[in-house]
Amino acid sequence: METTGIVRRPAPERIRDALERLVTERDVWLSTAHPDHGPHQVPLWFLWDGRAVWLCTGATSVTVRNLRTEPRVRLALPDTFDVVLLQGDAECFPDQEVPAAAAAAFADKFGWDPRAEEGSFVYVRVLPSTVRAWRGEPELRGRVIMRDGTWLD
Repeated sequence: METTGIVRRPAPERIRDALERLVTERDVWLSTAHPDHGPHQVPLWFLWDGRAVWLCTGATSVTVRNLRTEPRVRLALPDTFDVVLLQGDAECFPDQEVPAAAAAAFADKFGWDPRAEEGSFVYVRVLPSTVRAWRGEPELRGRVIMRDGTWLD
């Protein structure tokens, strides 16, 4: 890995950059686990509402089944150099019970409203408790930018 020229960003800059990516990125990898069947990872569209990540998937998916058993999740933005990892607890909302503002914002971002589909969908809200962000090896130290749901400066 080439790390020459990487300038270590202070925490406020890392937080700003991570928040910008959470607003602008489209896809995130969601990792769930089942106590008997182990880990499961899928890419999903997501929305950042300023406090939580919102995702949507089929109501009968492995992801939803896992979340109903084990709500702890990890999310990863799809860049292996400019890493942003979130960890938190997920809460499931059937498509007809999701808060209207979240569903509308999701539909606005993607031009797709799962509530209008024939099948059943579940919206998933993840409140991050820990966020890690780093660009290359020089930034591994200090990569935790949120702990216990509080941004660190």
